[in-house]
Amino acid sequence: MEGNVILLILVLFPMVLAAAAYVLGSRTKMEGVVIAIGTGIAEFVLMLYAALVLGTGDLYVPGVCGMGLHFTLEGFRCVYGLVAAFMWMMTLLFSKEYMAHEEHTDRYYLFQLMTLGATMGVFLSSDLFTTFICFEIMSFTSYVWVAQEETKGALRAAETYLAVAVLGGMVMLMGLFMLYEMLGTLEMSSLLTAAAGCENKTGLYIAGICTLVGFGAKAGAFPLHIWLPKAHPVAPAPASALLSGILTKSGIFGILVVSCNIFLYDKPWGMLLLVLGLFTMFGGAMLAVFSVDLKRTLACSSMSQIGFILVGIGMQCILGEENGLAIRGTLLHMLNHSLIKLVLFMIAGVVVMNIHKLNLNDIQGYGRKKPFLKFTFLAGVLGIAGIPLFNGYISKTLLHESIVEGTEMLAELGNSSAAGFLKFSEWVFLISGGMTLAYMTKLYIAIFVEENKSLVLQREYDEKKPYIGVLGMIAIGVSAVILPLLGVLPHLITDRIADMGHGFMHFAGEAHIVSYFSLQNLKGGLISIAIGVILYLLIRRFLMENQEGSHVYRDCWPEWFDVENMIYRPVLLKILPFLSGTVCRVLDSAVDSVVLLLKKTVYKERKIPHELEEGSVFTYGLGEILDFGRCVKRRVQKKPVPAYEVSYKHKLAMQREKIIETNTIIRRSLSFGLLLFYVGLVFTLMYLIWKTLFL
Repeated sequence: MEGNVILLILVLFPMVLAAAAYVLGSRTKMEGVVIAIGTGIAEFVLMLYAALVLGTGDLYVPGVCGMGLHFTLEGFRCVYGLVAAFMWMMTLLFSKEYMAHEEHTDRYYLFQLMTLGATMGVFLSSDLFTTFICFEIMSFTSYVWVAQEETKGALRAAETYLAVAVLGGMVMLMGLFMLYEMLGTLEMSSLLTAAAGCENKTGLYIAGICTLVGFGAKAGAFPLHIWLPKAHPVAPAPASALLSGILTKSGIFGILVVSCNIFLYDKPWGMLLLVLGLFTMFGGAMLAVFSVDLKRTLACSSMSQIGFILVGIGMQCILGEENGLAIRGTLLHMLNHSLIKLVLFMIAGVVVMNIHKLNLNDIQGYGRKKPFLKFTFLAGVLGIAGIPLFNGYISKTLLHESIVEGTEMLAELGNSSAAGFLKFSEWVFLISGGMTLAYMTKLYIAIFVEENKSLVLQREYDEKKPYIGVLGMIAIGVSAVILPLLGVLPHLITDRIADMGHGFMHFAGEAHIVSYFSLQNLKGGLISIAIGVILYLLIRRFLMENQEGSHVYRDCWPEWFDVENMIYRPVLLKILPFLSGTVCRVLDSAVDSVVLLLKKTVYKERKIPHELEEGSVFTYGLGEILDFGRCVKRRVQKKPVPAYEVSYKHKLAMQREKIIETNTIIRRSLSFGLLLFYVGLVFTLMYLIWKTLFL
């Protein structure tokens, strides 16, 4: 083992303590909680020390699966290592109260800490082989989060989540095999040089698409997003925060590695990611608009925000060396989305653990008399909607300006069709941002402004105290304070964080200071806000109805437009098995027909059976002739048939067996003699070599 051991500790420490949390938690619930929270805090402190004191580091662990494990630490990894450790610490603090009345908490904390170690391994990995190993561990351990409740819906969602993870992992592994074959390395620091010297560009695109499928499945990119709207509503709220905020970013991490190394400045690859990003961004926002389930809306929102990030990665490739805005916007939106969803899902957890409902018509008015939840949730709403002075505005402004810059650059180069497509992409970006404001406003007004249609239920909501414990308030409050802090002080804090991603994404230019609150940059945000206001008014007009003087949200979730039930399950469970079975039956019948044809022609049965009891065809035929001759001789001489007579067929068969046995003995003796000769020859050669060298 060579390098800084603290990197291995960051990966293995939570996994080791996971076993202790499980064992102690199976005895008394509180002991497991204490171990888990202590581990989360210690992991954050270790990561903080590694980021602030060490800054850089490298570690190689040989002998693991033949290729070893390779970890490293630099700017980007410091940022996301800290984000992951911080989010785990906060969700573990919140879990103490959320899981207090749940069953199987020992199992929950076991897999929480196991997934923490695996996720840290992904973000600290220095080669794609290490990334893959930690990525697959993370996928299998986080599966238990989705299945935690063990209800029918939870188990079905967990089945979908695992199927996407396994199939995506298999396709990714195939892509890694191809990359290693073509480039001769999976080390991230060597991929850029190796890819530049590779002449098989078609093979690189095929391998890149395979890795994109694997990483995109975890990121929740279209059309592999199917697990997101189903896993989040059934998973515990702290786990949902991590699924949305961190595990999706592990998929983005892999896409960044491939895009910023193998396809750096590659415009066709950038266009592919841009198109996927637009579908993911717009599709997720549209589904969120129609949803009336709190956690499912937040899940679809996560899908949409992943689309924004994919647009940023695509623009990095399209803009070439002038991709500074896209690089900074991509990293910052990853960071902002993680922190925002941490706050929103924990507040959703407060709602669930108090009233055990998620439908907006049931939880309507729950937060009207809860100022702490009202203001912290508002911080998340304003952040994710891209409102100025909140963190989401900074990253969305950078991403929007990168699209504008790309449009102008392509227009100057005379590529009007590509410039037109980017102009179209800009409007999809702005409309998707407007839909984000619309569906988040819908959630906020439903939970914190409107009254419930049942006055009795509203009175219960208003009078219920306490609704959250001290640790829960700390976890939500500290996380929420960061959101406006990053938005109000962009040059002091946010820009410095963005600088840390330059090396990882190979930014060779100079970062220019952006006037975030200038009229030019405010223009895009204000257009999205205007679109959001209009869309929210349309929601109240067409997606709500008045029942007995109360506003009721209509469930317009398009059940028919379920990609899993419409395409994936029929293809994988019905169409594909049917086609495979049909092909196999045809091949089986063809083989039987060939065998029957050969049996009737070439291998037609003869009088002498193919398998004789003794002897061979020759001894059998000769014996038949001799026995017939003896029978004729006896009849001519008119001699009686003896009571016992051995046939010539048997005599010749026995003689044949003796000959075979004798030959075998001779061969064995010869072989034994040759073996002895060989041994003697070896010792003779050894003696001659020794004599030549030492005498």
